[in-house]
Amino acid sequence: MADQQQPNQLNIEISEEISEGNYANLAIITHSHAEFVIDFVNVMPGTPKSKVKSRIILTPTHAKRFMKAMIENVKKFESVNGTIQDIEAVELPLNFGGPTAQA
Repeated sequence: MADQQQPNQLNIEISEEISEGNYANLAIITHSHAEFVIDFVNVMPGTPKSKVKSRIILTPTHAKRFMKAMIENVKKFESVNGTIQDIEAVELPLNFGGPTAQA
């Protein structure tokens, strides 16, 4: 009986490759009337070019649900770990203060 799934329960699997994840420190969000597109990018200090590591496409309804879930999770995180400092308050330069890359 323990192996039986509840009627509203999803069985979600993740491959080993996907479970490793991709690091991103920039998200670029665009939208049309039918979808939201979120490109996750890893910008490295001192490099003039970066690649999109992952692209997620959501319907407007799912984008709003995702936004609400992120707000709820940030609040939970901050209640345990303290306020997350807003990057706009830090004002980091785009090159992160590192040396400029040269070839």
